[in-house]
Formats: sequence, structure tokens, C-alpha cells
Amino acid sequence: MEDMVRHSRWAAGLSPADVEHVLGSMQERQFARGACIARAGQMVEHWMGLIDGFAKMSVASEDGRVSTLTGVSAGVWWGEGSLFKHEARRYDVMALRPTRVALMPRRTFEWLRGTSVPFNHYLQDLLNARLSLFIGALAHERLLDTDARVANCLASLFNPDLYPDAPRFLEVGQVEIGLLANVSRQRVNVALQRLQALQLIRLEKRGLTVLDLGGLVNYKAIDTGAPPVRCA
Repeated sequence: MEDMVRHSRWAAGLSPADVEHVLGSMQERQFARGACIARAGQMVEHWMGLIDGFAKMSVASEDGRVSTLTGVSAGVWWGEGSLFKHEARRYDVMALRPTRVALMPRRTFEWLRGTSVPFNHYLQDLLNARLSLFIGALAHERLLDTDARVANCLASLFNPDLYPDAPRFLEVGQVEIGLLANVSRQRVNVALQRLQALQLIRLEKRGLTVLDLGGLVNYKAIDTGAPPVRCA
């Protein structure tokens, strides 16, 4: 946990004494695969950072339907919005593999907000990046074909504002990608094979390596020949 905190972007603007104060207030928890890290409806009392592992944020309807919002990998912090508004969490966070999480208590989070301008700048950038992610995900789901949705799902996991210093190798399975892209595992397999044929990724035994991140970001839907409809 200590190494993850010290290498977080928001910690770079703190004095050594402030970093020690923050670390002294935090705790670490471990979660098995399939465990619920945070549950919708619970009051939020911690800012959370994923030390290692992989998780997903999702929402569920009353009839049991589940929609995945995004993936959470090492280095990602979340929960600031609910802390701002003093409200219950609106989404579930589930571990997709064994995962370690750092917990910063509300009092420390509020202390940083009240004393550190760089920390507030970081939160502003983080919220802006997350808003862009969700707007993009909504547009991709409505406008892109399945291959492009998988490509953009993978590209989103390398957003430098949300996933700092993400390695090009991503330890993720087809089931996990399917959950993030809202695509069946079988269809994910087809999409990954096509992306590999285009030399955008290389499939590995325990995941995949991104060879051309720009290519994934700019991957478009198959042209149907129909002209786009735009405002006059």
C-alpha cells in the first residue's frame, strides 16, 4: 500500500510529512475473486485505491439485470463523488480476481481537500477524465459495432488520467473483457482475433499485450455505406 500511495499523482504535491500523515491513517484490505469490495446503497466513508488485482464497477436493476460501468485496475482511485456529496454509493465494485485495496478515511480525504491545492487539482482532473470515459462508453455502445466496442473497451483501460503508468501487458481474460464491454465471451474472442490480425494487440497466455494503443483508440465500426445523420 505504501508504495502505491507514494507513487500516486496526488501524493507528488504533498510534503513528506503530509504523506506520512496520510499513510498513518490508511488501511489495506484483501478481497478474493468474486468478492464485493463496495456495495451500492452503503454510505461511503473511504476513498479507495486499487493496489493490485482487477475489479469492475456495475449497477443492477431491481429485477436483477446488471450493467458494467468500467474496469478498475492497479493505481485507480474511486469514490470521491460520493464523499463530496455525503451520499450512499450508487454502484457495486466486485473483484474479478484476488485484489488488494487501500482505504483512505473520510477525515483524511477532507483534510487533504482543505489543505492541498494540488490534491484538489488532481480530483478535478480525475472527475473530468471519468466523465469523459462514461460519455465515450455510452456513445460507443450506441454507435459502434462489436469489434469497435471491444477495441475501445481495451483502450479505455489505458487512459493516462485514470490508469497512470499502465503497462502494455494487460492480465485480463475474455470473460472479464466481455463484462466490461457488455459483449458475450464468444463474441469477444472473435473481436480479439480480428484486432490481433490487425497487429493492434498480441494475445498472450494470461492476457494480452497492446501493440498499437492509438489504433485501438481510433478503431471504428465497419462502414455500412449509410451516411451519418447530423444536425443541419
